[in-house]
Formats: sequence, structure tokens, C-alpha cells
Amino acid sequence: MSFCLILSFRKDVSIMEIPGGNIVLQAVGIGLKLDMLSPGAIAAFAVLLSEGLTRDGLSDIVLEKDGFSGLPKFNYYLENFIHLGLICHKVSVDNLPLVKIVPHSPVCKLQLSNLALDTQYSLSRFAYAHKNQGEMILESPLSHAQITLADWRGMAIITELVKPRSIQELASIIPGLSEELLQVFLSFLLSAEMIYEFPDTAHIEEENSETLGQWEFHDLLFHFRSRRGRHLNPVGKTYRLLNKIEPLPVITEVESQERINLYKPDIEKLKETDYPFSLVLEERKSIRNYGDKPLSAEQIGEFLYRCARVRGVFSKDYREVSNRPYPSGGACYELEIYPVITACDGILAGFYHYCPQNHQLSKLSEINTHVNQLLEEAKWTATLETQPLVLIIVTARFARVSGIYESMAYSLILKHVGVLYQTMYLVATAMNLAPCALGTGNSDLFARAMDINSYGELSVGEFILGSRL
Repeated sequence: MSFCLILSFRKDVSIMEIPGGNIVLQAVGIGLKLDMLSPGAIAAFAVLLSEGLTRDGLSDIVLEKDGFSGLPKFNYYLENFIHLGLICHKVSVDNLPLVKIVPHSPVCKLQLSNLALDTQYSLSRFAYAHKNQGEMILESPLSHAQITLADWRGMAIITELVKPRSIQELASIIPGLSEELLQVFLSFLLSAEMIYEFPDTAHIEEENSETLGQWEFHDLLFHFRSRRGRHLNPVGKTYRLLNKIEPLPVITEVESQERINLYKPDIEKLKETDYPFSLVLEERKSIRNYGDKPLSAEQIGEFLYRCARVRGVFSKDYREVSNRPYPSGGACYELEIYPVITACDGILAGFYHYCPQNHQLSKLSEINTHVNQLLEEAKWTATLETQPLVLIIVTARFARVSGIYESMAYSLILKHVGVLYQTMYLVATAMNLAPCALGTGNSDLFARAMDINSYGELSVGEFILGSRL
């Protein structure tokens, strides 16, 4: 069995000639002008852009075209590329790939060392494997690199490292892997912070420290994958689904045999008579004790009008968007409002959808079994003695955001839920109502109540509204 280390550029790296004869390297967050490149260096860089080659093989290309005089400058550039995290290293065994480390930032430094054969190593609790574009990828929110596992042996090593294992133990358990090869493989994992030496007090304390110990796996992953720095995915407005799927309409149309026109307050008059803003802001609080008197249809109409009505529709980002009282990134306004009313003076009990353009409620159903479960869950979450008078379920039509924003779509949706919550709190306070946002809900239960695909439109927030004592 023979193996070698192959170097190549990351997939996001490109090299091009610009006007004036200059050559520029571009990658995520990086732009470099490459001065006075020799024919050998250009040829070697072309190989790095494709399948890659060993360091000796790259040097041979430079030697053949430039002679020894071309090597120092080529090696200077290569070391700088490695330092900047632009170079991937792949282990190939008998001409077949086994594992590759892809740095995502200069923080990741590949350190190949002769690891002790009897030292045990263990997988980080933050490491996870998933399929991506036909490859098995190992990643971690603690890491500044990505590991590509090319065949079953890589996954076998990762599986065994769930428990502390030494190189000697791994070689005896997994056929076809020498101790020397395992030293290189585990060097990759150590460099990418996927594993740690066991027992290594520093790493054990790091994973269970007061700081990292407060992070659950999914929370830390969500944080770093929705922000720049520890991955190479595009972040922000990329219009990734443009011309791939039809944009969702700015206004949702629901089927209903019963539509209720809601009361519209006089906004100009409210500007003159409303409580002062500072008073509303300071008095805002969650209220979980409610009066016996139900809300009126006029109060519900005014509340929804002030919080969520459509103030205008216009074109932006290749589609129609709207303007509403609360802010929304890119004017996406993907959030929908579904009031569940159990008691209201002027509106019958039922499950409704709010149309923000026409300022109407469309009745979807009576308080059936599924809707009642939603009310019971809200009651339990808010620790109420009785079901809420009005439960407002907030949903998100995910594609309104994900079609425009990449890597941060769900993060942006949750920000929108937060600003809608604050708008609801302030309006309820100004109206002397009793508001309370809930910390969680059940998206599957909402999907059953609506009889919809839970991946197309998901419930992302719940808000209780009642009368004050």
C-alpha cells in the first residue's frame, strides 16, 4: 500500500488575466495580484486549479519549464497560498482518494506529525457528517476547515472515534489502513479540530467549559453557518433561486367561504392621541393574567391594522414586494398571521387567516381537534389556567426569503419574527391590551391543522392577546 499527499486549490479559487496583462487570483474574501509569473508557475497553478498534484510533481513542472531559477518564486507563492488557506491537501492511497482537508480560513493550519501510536483520540461532540454534492463531508462549528471522506474507511474511522481510540486500535479494527496512514489521517482531523487527544484536559474542559457548555450542538452550528467566517458558502443576496422556481406572490390567497372585513382605525388621529412613545416602550411587558371580558372585533381589527397591514406593493429584486409597519430584510415580508379566536365580541370562534392587503379575516375552520391542540399547547407554554382568548400563530413562507438570501435565510426569518413581536407588544401596550409572546410552538401540529406541507410554510412564532384585568 502506497499513499501520497496531493495539493490543489479550493473550488472557489480562480485565476484570470485582466486588462494590462496582469494575472489576478480571486477567492471568497480574497483578491491577489500575481506579479511576473513564469511559464512554469502558470502551468503549475493550472494543475492546482484542476485535480492537483504532489509538491514534488508541481516542482517538476516548474523545473521543466523554468529550470531551478523558477523554483524559489513558485515556492514563495505556494507557501503564501497555504498560509491564506487556499490550498487543499488530499491523501491518495494506491491512486484512490481517501481524505481531503479543505481550509475555510487562514486560521486552519495543517500540521502533519508522527502521532504517538498508543495515544487515544476522541471525536468532538460538535463534529457532524453529511452528504453534499455527492461527497461525504465532516464539519464542525468549532472548525475553520472541512474534511471530505472519499470512501467507507473514512467513515469507519469517524465512527470508531466516537469512543477514545488509539492509532494502534484503529489499525487492528479497520482493515487496509496502516499505522503510518492513520497518523496522516488523524493529523488532518486534529488540524481541523474534529478530534482531540484523550485524555487532554484542555480540550475536555473546552468542550465542557462554562462557555462552550452552554451551547447545544445545533445552536452553535446555526450561529456560525448563518454568518461569514467559518465556511465558504455565499452569504447574503445571491438570488440563488432566480429563474429556477417561480417567486411566491407577495400576498397569500387562501380559500374561504367566510371573509370578515375588519375595522380600520384613523392612523392620523392616533398620531395625535396615542400614548407617548417612551411611555409605551417603558410600559411594555408580557402579561399572563387576563380579564374575563373578551376582546372586541374593533380591537382585533385595530391591532392587526397597526401591526401588519400592507401599506403598498411595488417591484424589487425581480418580484413584487410590499411595505408594512414592521421592517423586513429585502422587503420579503414572508410572515403570515393566523389568529385563533376562542372568544371575541363580534367575531365567531374559529381558526382564521389575516389578509394584510384587504384587511380581512378569512375563516379556515372551526375550533377542531388540531386547532384545540394548538390552543392547549399555547396554554401550557404560557402556564395559563385557561386557553387564550386570541392566539396569533406566525408562519413563514420560506421561499420568499431563501430565493433571495443564501446561508442566512432562516436566521433572517427569526429576526423578522422578533421585530414583529416587538411591534405587536408596542401596539398592544398602546391599546391597553395584554400581550405575551411564546418561546416555542409545534410546527407539525400547525401543518396538520392547515393540512399543508410543513416545509413550504412553517409556523415560526406564537403570540397571545387578551384583555387586561
